Amino acid sequence: MCDWHHEGKACRPAYRLPIEQARGRGREGNRARSSVPGDSCYHDRVDVLLIVDFQRDFCPGGALPVAGCDEVAERLNDLAVRFDFVVATRDWHPPDHGSFAGVVVDPSRWRGSDPPSIWPVHCVAGTPGAELHPTLDQSPIDVVIDKGQDRFSQGYSAFHESGLDELLLERGVDHIYIGGLTTDYCVKKSVLDARRLGFDVTVIEDAIRAVNVQPWDGARALEEMRAAGASFTSAGELARGRAAIV
Repeated sequence: MCDWHHEGKACRPAYRLPIEQARGRGREGNRARSSVPGDSCYHDRVDVLLIVDFQRDFCPGGALPVAGCDEVAERLNDLAVRFDFVVATRDWHPPDHGSFAGVVVDPSRWRGSDPPSIWPVHCVAGTPGAELHPTLDQSPIDVVIDKGQDRFSQGYSAFHESGLDELLLERGVDHIYIGGLTTDYCVKKSVLDARRLGFDVTVIEDAIRAVNVQPWDGARALEEMRAAGASFTSAGELARGRAAIV
């Protein structure tokens, strides 16, 4: 069943517009705008800001909370208005999703890098916990992608059975700037898949946060992303290099 339609293109099952319709800005090919004084040109590089799983259940008060959500939201909100194209992802699980503790799953049918049945129930489709957190300004977001919709699909990566790679290729994207939650799971897996698919990737290091099931998980994830060829920046450094889009 299709639940996505964007600018007259055929719908696909995994990604759709957010509740607010697309902004209507940044339609000049979604190219990166220069902030150098006197330079009114566009660069050939096509960039996207990818906001991973910034949802209620991953913030304080949610089912699987990560500390520091308010700081991350502030930085992502400032950056989102500096990009022509912004994509957000959500875990959007069925109530019997195989990652949930207590759910019995046939291991031969499970599609994921971690074993099933290891997480508390979180981000169940249609529940408040699955929605994007209210501290995240949704008005600059062009497309929301829901992942992990199949009970046998783990869905850590933004690219895992989601159609995101097709969407980015359709829009001519070659560079992904990524922030969100969490460093050691969904952000890391998204970065590794993006690099495997040939995208340039920059991780916004102070706009991500780790679960840290083990105290070293976040640091180890950073090392893995660097080893895969991702570059790193801070939100402030990135903002200084990009003019806000009005």
